[in-house]
Amino acid sequence: MRTETGQVFKLKDYRPTDFVVERIDLTFELDPTQTRVVSRISLQRRDGVAADAELVFDGDELSLEGLQLDGRDIDPALYTATPDTLTIRELPASVPFEITVTTVISPQTNTQLMGLYRTNGVYCTQCEAQGFRRITYFYDRPDVLAVYSVTIIARKSETRYLLSNGNLVSSGSLDEGRHCATWFDPHPKPSYLFALVGGDLGLIEDSFTTMSGREVALKIYVEHGKENRAGYAMDALKRSMKWDEEVYGLEYDLDIFQIVAVSDFNMGAMENKGLNVFNDKYVLADPETATDADYANIEAIIAHEYFHNWTGNRITCRDWFQLCLKEGLTVYRDHTFSADQRSAPVKRIAEIRLLKAHQFPEDAGPLAHPVRPETYREINNFYTATVYEKGSEVVRMIRTILGAEDFRKGMDLYFERHDGDAATIEDFLACFAEASGRDLRQFALWYSQAGTPSVSVSTDWNEAGHTFKVTLEQSLAATPGQPRKALMHIPLAYGLILPDGSEFAGQPSGNDAENGVFHLTRRKQSFTFTGVPERPVLSINRGFSAPVTIAMEQSAADLAHIARHDSDGVARWQALNEQATRYLVEASKLCRDGRNLPSAQKLAEILVATASDESLEPAFRAQALALPAESDIAREIGSNIDPDSIHAARNAVLSEVARFGADVFARLAGAAPEGAYSPSAEDAGKRALAGAALAYAAIADGGPGRAMAAFDAADNMTVLSQALQVLTQSFPAAAETADALTAFRTRFSGDPLALDKWYAIQAMMPGKTTWRRVEELLDSPDFDRSNPNRVRSLIGGFSAGNPTGFNVASGDGYRLLAREVIDIDKRNPQLAARLLTAMRSWRSLEAGRQEQARLALVSIREAANLSPDVSDIVDRMLDG
Repeated sequence: MRTETGQVFKLKDYRPTDFVVERIDLTFELDPTQTRVVSRISLQRRDGVAADAELVFDGDELSLEGLQLDGRDIDPALYTATPDTLTIRELPASVPFEITVTTVISPQTNTQLMGLYRTNGVYCTQCEAQGFRRITYFYDRPDVLAVYSVTIIARKSETRYLLSNGNLVSSGSLDEGRHCATWFDPHPKPSYLFALVGGDLGLIEDSFTTMSGREVALKIYVEHGKENRAGYAMDALKRSMKWDEEVYGLEYDLDIFQIVAVSDFNMGAMENKGLNVFNDKYVLADPETATDADYANIEAIIAHEYFHNWTGNRITCRDWFQLCLKEGLTVYRDHTFSADQRSAPVKRIAEIRLLKAHQFPEDAGPLAHPVRPETYREINNFYTATVYEKGSEVVRMIRTILGAEDFRKGMDLYFERHDGDAATIEDFLACFAEASGRDLRQFALWYSQAGTPSVSVSTDWNEAGHTFKVTLEQSLAATPGQPRKALMHIPLAYGLILPDGSEFAGQPSGNDAENGVFHLTRRKQSFTFTGVPERPVLSINRGFSAPVTIAMEQSAADLAHIARHDSDGVARWQALNEQATRYLVEASKLCRDGRNLPSAQKLAEILVATASDESLEPAFRAQALALPAESDIAREIGSNIDPDSIHAARNAVLSEVARFGADVFARLAGAAPEGAYSPSAEDAGKRALAGAALAYAAIADGGPGRAMAAFDAADNMTVLSQALQVLTQSFPAAAETADALTAFRTRFSGDPLALDKWYAIQAMMPGKTTWRRVEELLDSPDFDRSNPNRVRSLIGGFSAGNPTGFNVASGDGYRLLAREVIDIDKRNPQLAARLLTAMRSWRSLEAGRQEQARLALVSIREAANLSPDVSDIVDRMLDG
């Protein structure tokens, strides 16, 4: 494990390598503990580089077994090899040459799951961001693009399939016990996109005919016996390939596209060129074991990794500071794909919820960083909501500013100009500026400034003059390392809704608004509409056109008007959500002070009316019924947070809404689609509404009977898990809840992904002693600390998904997480660091909890031999 924690990498220090790599030929002789790797690398000195320049390759826990120059052993006096670097001196000055590096590694004992490791008998790689250096010494950086040839040799008895990037060149037997396969990828790629898989796996196959008429073989490899659960992933892949052709004109470029699903994986999936490796939770699905959300995630992540073929692979990032160039852009692409496949407003609402739940707190805490950071200590810690989700929002804003036509022109120019390049944000933005003629220099600040901008909004209605004036003012708070911020270009979509529900079509004066969008580029700007017949209601930031907070004194009546009449579905939901948030924030404060809560009847009325409105799609009604989460309420309160008061206030509102709409909820709870299960968006929406209604109906009943009946009658995992969550959230101490948990575990004892749900549901049970239940589950026979999915389901579910149970005043939740982070860090630093980010908002808690959290963080920092991953996170949390 690397322990050098002090090095800081800076964007301004970038420079290209002294030597250019043209080709790398790899040979693997697979063995659980003695895998031999021979790497033949063709290089030449870059023009202008000094004749005495040294070649310095990256390594990580490597041991050099052999080193040759043009086929001859190199004098040991001319190189220095450590576990982390290989430095070679006195290399040819002007001609291409070949370096051959031999290493021996142990996949079986590689618990970091980075580089080449072995899981359930399958050899597998994960090389992003810096895992290739755990395989062999090399320039392990994204701007070194080379053509790869890979030969894999292994025992037939343990590796039915031998897979790598590109197209299969040859395969066959070497001798009675061994076989081999050679793969060639004609597209130059960086080392982080290298992939190798070897194992005895099940396979499903299909094909896709591209728009130019080429037939591409499609293969998905899974554990034996799970082939029937990979069909939806295959269907999603084919739809993704078709969509990318139709929307962006992008065609797949190899003869074969392969996906391998493994159970031990640090990430969701990896876009290795032609050979995607997936966490099996994002491939495997059937009605009995997967929820509607699982199906939607599979669809989105299959698409995301496929779309990387162009936005990430064909065009990669010059350095890791440009990570958002591939991730934020590709998230935007998968978001728009899912919006086309499903309900666009409902998909957008889910994106907003995710952004506010994860990225806004990141922006507001010690882990805040720009979409493109300028420094980092450990790149693995920058695979964040800011890079991914906010990075996607920035691309969305470019489309909002330019319009669909110029956005497509900019994307076309980007693909044409930078195919085969390692590009930068500047390269990306230049394409849109050139294609549209727009100046995007101020907009580029979205990539370099951290924090969530705030926009205050005021309106002035002049009845006599029939004018309506909108005034906007932007501000951006200081964040770590950025005490002062420049003014941003913030595009805010808007509408003026008249009393009859129609929309005023007139445009404001000036040039700072176009096509229903205010362009806020100065500190304060005003927009005046003339000829407005009656006082309108302003709908602002429609579709969440900019990832900002809006400060606006808007009456409950105006919000209700938006919720009833706005033509933008997302704006309707935002108006409903704003009403609920306002009430819950005030109720939480009253709860904390021991005062009585005001009636929530008006809120209940509009929620029940929305739930009953058959003109609205069921999925939208389900989203409307989902009250802001406890973490959302805490974020709005901002400081001196008491999670117990928030929990009590939210439960009180749930109860009042449930009582008010008892008859409606009882009816809707039984309105799930009939017939055989389908993962279609339409049926999923109906089940979502039925599940939301079940939660309210059970509360109105005052007992677990209805939820238990739903659990017993469930014929698919969506309904089963909905019912179990109602039981565990509303009736945690009931005998029926204990019976349901036992029945679930018994039924799915042999299915790891279903058991992950069982652990996660219990991790999020309310109560001040939930941490004790978590500790007991940590010692249960099925809990495997080496499996990231299992760890995330229990420890991550508890620390990141249970604000009340985790943030107990005693500090026991923090101490539990600290112990586990220290322990997991010894095996898997990347997983440990990501778990630790659950404490990113600790400074916003009330004083007693703050101190308990601080002590837990200090205990982590003082632990021996911390990895750079965890050390980086804990230092920023304590010092930021």
